[in-house]
Amino acid sequence: MNEQITGALFKRMILHGAAAITAQKQAINDLNVFPVPDGDTGTNMSMTIAAAVTELRKTEPATLDQAASVTASALLRGARGNSGVILSLLFRGLSKGLKGCEAAGAAAFAAAMQEGVSSAYKAVMKPAEGTVLTVSRLAAKRAVDAAAEAEDVEAMLEAAIQEGQEALAATIDMNPVLKKAGVVDAGGKGYLLILQGMLAELRGEPMPEIREEEPQKAKADFDVFSTEEITFAFDTVFIVRKSSPDVSLEPFRTYLNSIGDSLVIGEDDEAFKVHVHTNIPGSALNEAQKYGTLELAKIENMRTQYEDVAAGKKAQSVDDLEMEAPENGGHVVAPAEKKYGFLSVCAGDGLAAVFQDLGVDSVVSGGQTMNPSTESILEGVDQIPAETVFVLPNNGNIIMAAQQCAALTEKNVVVIPTKTVPQGITAMMNVDFEAPDAETLAGAMTESLSGVTTAQITYAARDSDFDGFDIKEGDYLALEEGKLFGTDGSLHNLLEKLAANAADRGASFISLYAGEDVKEEDAQAAGKLFESACPGAEVMVLSGGQPVYYYIISME
Repeated sequence: MNEQITGALFKRMILHGAAAITAQKQAINDLNVFPVPDGDTGTNMSMTIAAAVTELRKTEPATLDQAASVTASALLRGARGNSGVILSLLFRGLSKGLKGCEAAGAAAFAAAMQEGVSSAYKAVMKPAEGTVLTVSRLAAKRAVDAAAEAEDVEAMLEAAIQEGQEALAATIDMNPVLKKAGVVDAGGKGYLLILQGMLAELRGEPMPEIREEEPQKAKADFDVFSTEEITFAFDTVFIVRKSSPDVSLEPFRTYLNSIGDSLVIGEDDEAFKVHVHTNIPGSALNEAQKYGTLELAKIENMRTQYEDVAAGKKAQSVDDLEMEAPENGGHVVAPAEKKYGFLSVCAGDGLAAVFQDLGVDSVVSGGQTMNPSTESILEGVDQIPAETVFVLPNNGNIIMAAQQCAALTEKNVVVIPTKTVPQGITAMMNVDFEAPDAETLAGAMTESLSGVTTAQITYAARDSDFDGFDIKEGDYLALEEGKLFGTDGSLHNLLEKLAANAADRGASFISLYAGEDVKEEDAQAAGKLFESACPGAEVMVLSGGQPVYYYIISME
């Protein structure tokens, strides 16, 4: 029987909890009842707690206070999606409750769990029952009662989990959407998996083995391809430290496009990272050195990888490169040189260019299926030389992660609650760069959001019976203001319906942002559909380059 949780034990408990949810993340993802591809709960929660694992492995906490503090700080910065942010809030409150504790017994730990619940409820503007909030609240309450019965941390945590399981089962009846789908709340299940892993560590049970799950439906048939179809053989990724902050990479971009394809260049003031498919990777690396100092490189032969996979082998690979953090683990905060700065979250070179043309200082890559962490957004904020930085999340599942930045930087951070890219673009079009104060500017930007309607076309990630639609995996889905508008096996049919809807709305300005999988001629044809249906409207067709969505459509 364990009577005390020490810092060293808490560290092991978090590592075990992280392994438990990571092993089951796809099962949690599968609880998502909305059939669109998205930043799934299991992925977001497992990546969030993985940030704590990374930091805890670097330290040997002498006290429980220290271990909980390291965990809370890492979770806050690593939080992804709403579920990840709420998870970080639960552990932030737990850390607050354990402040000054070298170790804690059942009563102190249970009280700290309740402090975590309080922190989460206070931070969520409109707490909804039938979610992880409900599960964590009832689990913490039972933990307190169990600790009063016996000073046994194992018994306390076991009782909390049992109560949490009952609360989780009840979430089906608390949420009409969950009830119709016959599933429990994904966030609540994820939280309980972490608690179960922590309890397993207390009991000395082995950690689960973590294996990447490969859904059979998504498995490609490599027999239909041949190595001749791979035009450019070498997948090439490298990082270059810039020779000067203002060096232009446009000539280099032109050169790389002439020797390969699938080009992506990401940069900040100090360095740039390149991804390109080419047959002459050495030439790409040599040319790169005209713009700075080569630091890291990864080159993989896709033809030999194909041959390995086709033969049933594991493809040989090297670890993916990541931009290295400074040795002190932090990042540079740019001094304020102007009153206002702007940061946008989006995916796709075309969309990033639109935001930059409108005055956005920095773009963080992310969106649907790839929610950026609070740390990623924070780094973008701190690099902008402004007193006040306005953040445009452009996705409902990124807003909370962006809001956490305010407590982590000396800059004034204002999050405009944009849930879509068109809302973000509209907000930037209504910026008065000479506004007298941040509050006035924020009010004008937020007020402008109601003037735009967003439609999106994506695909069904799973079979579903949703809102009266019988949806099959792979169908095209049209969304309007985040709600299911229609489903069809024909992309053209959905575009026609959306064009008719735009006409019914009396839209005067319509912008179509074509995704990375849409051909130019198809995008122009889609624009003509809207011009025909809305003859009095101004219709623009732009290359957004975004993944996941074939079209993002703005109607004003």
